[in-house]
Amino acid sequence: MAKPLRNILCIDDERDILDIAKFALETLGHYRLHICCGGKEAMRDAPSMRPDMILIDVMMPGMDGIEVFKALRQVPALTDVPIAFMTARVQPSEMLRYLEMGAEGIIPKPFDPMTLPGAVESLWEGRKKSQRRRADAG
Repeated sequence: MAKPLRNILCIDDERDILDIAKFALETLGHYRLHICCGGKEAMRDAPSMRPDMILIDVMMPGMDGIEVFKALRQVPALTDVPIAFMTARVQPSEMLRYLEMGAEGIIPKPFDPMTLPGAVESLWEGRKKSQRRRADAG
C-alpha cells in the first residue's frame, strides 16, 4: 500500500505566499508543511526535511524554480519525491516544459487557499495511480 501524503515542502521567495500555503495545507489539509524562502535555503534544508512532496515557485531570484527542480533531482534522498510547480507562469508551452522535465503537475497562482489542499491531494493520488499502473504492467 502506498504511503499517505503527510510532509510537504513549499519553496517560494514570497513570505505571504508561504504563510497562505502553510495555513491552507496545515489547517485545512492537515499536512505538515515545511517552508523554504528560496532555492539556496531549499538546497541546504530539503534533504533533512524528508518531504513526501515538494511544491516550488518558478520565478525566484537567485536560483529559479527550474534550477531548484534540477538540483533537487540530483540529491539522492529526494530523487523519487514528487515535485509540482506553483506558478503564475501557466502558458501551455511553459506547462508542457514543466511536465516534460518530470514535474508531477502545476498549481496555478494565484491559488485559492480553500482548494489548495485538494489540488495537492489530486496530484498525490494521480501519482499513486500511475505507480500502480506501472507495477501492474511490469
